[in-house]
Amino acid sequence: MNRTYLKLTLDLDFILIAITAPLKDYVLCHKINTRLNTQFEKIDDHEIYFNIDEPAWAFSKYYFFVEQGEVEYYLISNRSSDGLLIPEMANVDFFIIIKEFIDKEDLNYLLNGLNKLPDIQVAAKIDPTKLRSKENLVI
Repeated sequence: MNRTYLKLTLDLDFILIAITAPLKDYVLCHKINTRLNTQFEKIDDHEIYFNIDEPAWAFSKYYFFVEQGEVEYYLISNRSSDGLLIPEMANVDFFIIIKEFIDKEDLNYLLNGLNKLPDIQVAAKIDPTKLRSKENLVI
């Protein structure tokens, strides 16, 4: 009898920025929009099912699209009333996921702008493949 195996791979082709900032999500978005001239807008929450028998955990999510280059930006909270999106990153409050290509100059501009905001303690690029809970970041 022949056996067929299904091999799944996660699409982790994005840039991940971790942000530590003791702010509400909407306050952080307003500060980022004002400082970096972005237009993050609230969209449906990012839902994760940890158990089939339990309801999904909802994490607030914001979206910004740049037509030139078709770059998508998502700002997702790491915290909800149920728990953490990425438990191994308990000191991180938010993640920015950047889909599609962004050059180093634009990425450095974003990171420098985020780190210059007085309410942000740190913003740093993280390798998503090294996270144990990386599947929670797939949008």
